[in-house]
Amino acid sequence: MGFSFECRASCRQTGARAGIWHTPHGCVETPRFMPVGTLATVKGLTPAQIQTTGAQMILANTYHLHLQPGEAIVEKAGGLHEFMGWQGPILTDSGGFQVFSLSELRQIDESGVTFRSPRDGRIIQLTPERSIQIQNALGADVIMAFDECPPAGAAHEEVVAATERTYRWLERCLNAHQRPQEQALFGIVQGGIYPDLRCAAAESLVKLDLPGYAIGGVSVGEEPELIHKIVRITAPMLPPEKPRYLMGVGTYKEMVVAIASGIDLFDCVIPTRFGRHGAALVRGERLNLKNAQFREDFTPLDPTCPCYTCQNFSRAYLNHLVKSREMLGYILLSLHNISELVRFTQQIREAILRDRFVEEFGSWLDDR
Repeated sequence: MGFSFECRASCRQTGARAGIWHTPHGCVETPRFMPVGTLATVKGLTPAQIQTTGAQMILANTYHLHLQPGEAIVEKAGGLHEFMGWQGPILTDSGGFQVFSLSELRQIDESGVTFRSPRDGRIIQLTPERSIQIQNALGADVIMAFDECPPAGAAHEEVVAATERTYRWLERCLNAHQRPQEQALFGIVQGGIYPDLRCAAAESLVKLDLPGYAIGGVSVGEEPELIHKIVRITAPMLPPEKPRYLMGVGTYKEMVVAIASGIDLFDCVIPTRFGRHGAALVRGERLNLKNAQFREDFTPLDPTCPCYTCQNFSRAYLNHLVKSREMLGYILLSLHNISELVRFTQQIREAILRDRFVEEFGSWLDDR
């Protein structure tokens, strides 16, 4: 089975839609939150546990896997799916965002990025061609174009240069891609906080007729209102017959606003990062399980949540585990947090299918 996207229902009042994204390793029912598994593992959880959360697609990262264990090892193992024991769809980021975050360790030019590995100090050059070569070897269902992600607050001229370079690099990525039937290459719309650059970038990418499109550079330090504005402008410009992916966003309000604009896929490290710090996501609120108020609270994190954590353990027990620094506490919280975000997007999908998106989730859109 190849790649195709079908829209099953759409909201009459907004751009929200419920669809199915078909991939060689199964379908993704959208809108959907995707857990991040940077090093071919969603931190603290087994693939079997991830399946219980309702997650259908997960991420891995090109940059980190290139540094350790190296794409040759993954390819020899049979690709990411076999290597990590996950048989559902996988998406790999290009590594661009991680490289550009190494501001003191890297140099950018037209050929690509040269940087010093923070792992062992060796000099590495990552070009568009090299990024695609690595991703071809890793074997994920969806691979991302190598792009330049300007920092928040960058001047207009700087963002113009980065956006134009991103397009030139995308053309090189397309030429380097060796497995188009097995791996869908998504382009990334950059343009910072500037609507004119976002629109121009989207128009250019759409002409290339790619399998899918992503909006990048919206979670690098901007105010939420700016993120909302950019997503509302950019998403409707992307082809309705292709999946739309908002990179690095996983908070409730941002996801609802993006879904109302027509976004289908999201990813964020928040659920496992919060879990590792003893925090739980419960109906949009962050609970710090270290707090004394939970010491004798024998209720579940969320009595309506079907996850293993909520069905079997109390807040008091989780408080005990976190206070004792027991690994199980972080695992149980991560399991719940991923379940919470996946379930939230599932509930939105069901509301769209019943044509009740605005009635049930419109309160999140009040800043319009």
